[in-house]
Amino acid sequence: MKLEICVNSYQSAKNACDAGAHRIELCQELSVGGITPSYGLLKQVIKNLDIPVFILIRPRGGSFVYSEDDFEIMKRDIQLCKDLGCQGIVSGILNADKTIDIDRTKQLITLSRPLQFTFHRAFDEVKNPKQALEQLIELGVERVLSSGQEVSAEEGLNLLKELNKISNGRITILVGGGVNSNNANKFKTNGLEEIHASASTHLEGDNSVFSRPITYSDPQKIKAILNAISI
Repeated sequence: MKLEICVNSYQSAKNACDAGAHRIELCQELSVGGITPSYGLLKQVIKNLDIPVFILIRPRGGSFVYSEDDFEIMKRDIQLCKDLGCQGIVSGILNADKTIDIDRTKQLITLSRPLQFTFHRAFDEVKNPKQALEQLIELGVERVLSSGQEVSAEEGLNLLKELNKISNGRITILVGGGVNSNNANKFKTNGLEEIHASASTHLEGDNSVFSRPITYSDPQKIKAILNAISI
């Protein structure tokens, strides 16, 4: 089983790399579900760390329904990430009726090539997940990140197993949402092959009026997950 760590800073990325994670998804602002990281962070992580780096392409928080301006930003960011040498793109677009925006998602996938493409947790908002999975397979998406349309992947395990059976090796179901060392092996024993976690710890901020608790990926938590799935 492979472990992807969702990281929001250079230190978190380094922690994931040093702890032995198989891959990272690099983003910023986890408090809003993640947005595209800055150029400086992208360059430093890709240049200095020896770990596959997938980049979240999401221009803002909020819904996954994007304006044309948002879409242009996403396309430029994908090209930038390719130029910097990342290994994969994580993105996706929905229509207002909670279906996959096939045309624009296809454009993002085409622009991402030859990199791998992960359709992110916008998938957990679609009305018909089984139909949506077939659409993503048809588009050539390599993996889909999902909690099984529940708050946590443990709660969504039944759907995740169904989706994994439907996939039949045509797409990878990347399990995300509350994954930790206590439940990671449960997904492995149910036939799922990849998990996604932030493995995060909070540090309290200082007394500045602008300070918020800092979240970072904890190497001890990452190692604990790796140990759990090695059983």
